[in-house]
Amino acid sequence: MVNPWKTYVKLSAVLMGSHGLTKGSLAYLNYPAQIMFKSTKVLPVMIMGAFIPGLRRKYPFHEYISALLLVVGLILFTLADAQTSPNFSIIGILMISSALIMDAFLGNFQEAIFTTNPDTTQMEMLFCSTVVGIPFLLVPMILTGELIRAWNSCSQHPYVYGVLVFEAMATFVGQVSVLSLIAIFGAATTAMITTARKAVTLLLSYMIFTKPLTEQHGSGLLLISMGIILKMLPDTKPAPRIPNSNINAKRHPKTSSKEVESMQLEEDEERRPLV
Repeated sequence: MVNPWKTYVKLSAVLMGSHGLTKGSLAYLNYPAQIMFKSTKVLPVMIMGAFIPGLRRKYPFHEYISALLLVVGLILFTLADAQTSPNFSIIGILMISSALIMDAFLGNFQEAIFTTNPDTTQMEMLFCSTVVGIPFLLVPMILTGELIRAWNSCSQHPYVYGVLVFEAMATFVGQVSVLSLIAIFGAATTAMITTARKAVTLLLSYMIFTKPLTEQHGSGLLLISMGIILKMLPDTKPAPRIPNSNINAKRHPKTSSKEVESMQLEEDEERRPLV
C-alpha cells in the first residue's frame, strides 16, 4: 500500500458524509430541487481545486464558461418534464450545499493523492476507502435498526441478493472508471464528463421510450453541446519566446562566458558577406 491509512480515513469520511447528506436532503427537498443542486457539482470542483494542497489548480476563463453552460443546460433539460416545481427548504439547502462542498473536496483530494503519489492505483484507492468506510455505515445502521430490517427484507425476497450483486459489480466498474478519469484528466474534467453523462442518459431514455421533446429540452441540449464544444477547444495561449542566448546557454550549460563570446563572434563571421 502506497498511502497511509489516515489518508483513506479522511477520504472515506468525506465520501460517506457526501452520500449521507445527499440522501438525507430528500427528506426536505423534492427530487427536482435536488437535481438542480447536484447538477452544479462541476463548479465547486473547479473552485475547490485552487485551495487543495498539492494541486493549486487554475483554470482558464473559457473552462468556467463551459462548465456554466453545461450546468444550466442540464438543469433546463432535467426539469423540462418535471411534474412538480422545485421545493426548497432551509435545512435541505444546507444539507445539499454541504454535500456539494464534500463532493468538490472529494474529487480534488483523490486527484491530489494520484498526483503526489503516482504509484497509487485505482484498485488500492477503491478497496481501502471502502474497507475504511464500512464502520462509518455499519454503526449508524445498527443504532437505527436499519440493518435488521434490511436483513429481514432480503430473507423474505431472495431475488434482492442477485440485484445487490449486480449493482455491486456495476458500481465497481463505474468507480474504477471515475478514478481512472481523475488520475488521467483531473477532477474538474471528470466532473464535466459525469455531468454530460447524465444528459446523454436522459436523451437516450427519451429516444428509447419515445417521449416528446419540448423547446426547453432543445434549449438544454443546445447549451450542453455549446459547453462541451467550448471545453474541447485547444488553448490558444502562445508559448513564450526564448532568447537565442538562453537557448545556447541551455545547450551548453558548462561553457564559460569567453567561450560564449567566441561562439557569437564565429556566428557573426559566418553571417558576413564574402565580398
